[in-house]
Amino acid sequence: MQIIWLLIKASWVSAILAILTGIISGVCSARLIALVNTAISQNATQSLLISFAGLAILALVTGSLSQFLLIDLAQDSVYKLRLHLSQRILASPLRQLELLGPSRLFAVLTKDVQAISDTVFVIPFLCIDIAVVGGCLIYLGWLSIWVFLIVAAFMAVSIPLVQLLLSFAYRFLRLSRQEDDRLFTHFRSITDGLKELKLHSVRRLTFFTEDLTVSAATSRRYQKKAFKFAALSSGGGQFLFFLLIGVLLFGVPNTLPSTQAVLPAYILTLTYLMGPLGNIIQRLPNLASANVSIQKVNQMGLTLAENAELETEMLQPTPTHWQTLKFTEVVHTYQDPEADHVFTVGPIDLTLQSGELVFIVGGNGSGKSTLAKLITGLYVPESGTILLDDEPIVDTNREWYRQLFSTIFSDYYLFERLISEEFSTLDEQAQTYLSKLELEQKVSVQDGQLSTTGLSQGQRKRLALLSAYLENRSIYLFDEWAADQDPIFREIFYTQLLAELQQRGKTVLVISHDDHFFHLADRIIKLDYGRVESDEYLAI
Repeated sequence: MQIIWLLIKASWVSAILAILTGIISGVCSARLIALVNTAISQNATQSLLISFAGLAILALVTGSLSQFLLIDLAQDSVYKLRLHLSQRILASPLRQLELLGPSRLFAVLTKDVQAISDTVFVIPFLCIDIAVVGGCLIYLGWLSIWVFLIVAAFMAVSIPLVQLLLSFAYRFLRLSRQEDDRLFTHFRSITDGLKELKLHSVRRLTFFTEDLTVSAATSRRYQKKAFKFAALSSGGGQFLFFLLIGVLLFGVPNTLPSTQAVLPAYILTLTYLMGPLGNIIQRLPNLASANVSIQKVNQMGLTLAENAELETEMLQPTPTHWQTLKFTEVVHTYQDPEADHVFTVGPIDLTLQSGELVFIVGGNGSGKSTLAKLITGLYVPESGTILLDDEPIVDTNREWYRQLFSTIFSDYYLFERLISEEFSTLDEQAQTYLSKLELEQKVSVQDGQLSTTGLSQGQRKRLALLSAYLENRSIYLFDEWAADQDPIFREIFYTQLLAELQQRGKTVLVISHDDHFFHLADRIIKLDYGRVESDEYLAI
């Protein structure tokens, strides 16, 4: 079981201690059953009282200790799993994450990790049940080896039958989990495309009936089949147990008369085992579901690991003074496995000077945002070179290079926590910028935390601009920042805010369609079909 291996990897010492104490608890439980059988057969309960009490206390202590160890181990393993997977995602190239898609990443981080967490919670109790079963089986073997062999042979046949049913449950759980990836995509369509769905009744009906309903129904069908097979395996297990009792009661005495004396002890012990065995059988489907989730997590982790960017320490500070940023024959190609065509940006030959205000313009689909991701180091070019002054930007220093940039992309994310090099005065700085951005009546800052981000799109972009100001990086890049601003604040952005950044010695790159503000730029770079069509310096 992969979930057991997950616990062992978390701490093999704790796992071994938990198993040993669990075994002791199971042996004590089995010995308690033996004492009960002895007390009933010999009618000597008083002489066995001290032994009974001691075994009961020892079973309680060792069982509790085993559960405590396994609970700590289980929760630690889930904690490490969450952080490890998150680190893998953060270390992966942006393009790789875009190809995987947010729905698949979100499903793994939520549904799969939660399924593992829920199952790990019952692992301690499952281990105790297994230990009890093991101890009772040892006791049964001590009572009569011949009857034990009959029980063992019966179990050798019945357990594979139950496992066969569980294998079908496992198969349908895996199919259901694959379908859930598509279902999460449709759920994102509801939240992200709500306005479009409300405005188009035919699209809404088509989406609901042909996409969402079909995917949800498919997932439901697989889930039903999986849990029906699981229920059948549970019911079949109980039936086989009673069949075994019937064999012992009515078959064994005729075949092995000498075992007649131990049959009551066998029946009592097996009846006691019905509880732990039932718990084990009921939890096997959860284990199967958790194993499917672990496979998905491992598959995602391996996929991310294969494409992970080289992790490098920041051995030198990011330069605040540089002269030129040069791109030579830089090429990036979008590879879409579902499409026959590819879109290539480049080759790009471009030199940016420190302190420039540069507008990047062009039609939709001309490659402006892709060029921005190449400039900022978010996309790794397939070919070509990037030089910061005379320093080539390669895998070993790409993380260092990215620290030059503060960006607000069109699909930006707004964090509630603000970051600044001068944390002691962060709140004061933030309040100054809130006033400048006309947000002081709506948002406040305390200990570096924004009081709210639930504002209009234009106001949220102003908060993103506030965050960028506080980062105080060397190069600022804005991707259609003014698109959601009213005419007054749009003019403030172009005529005042950009000029202020430039006066502070910042290099400012602006992707824009606002052609009536182009005259404010030092330089205009126009893209068309992924290539630089013109690079025009404006007269000052």
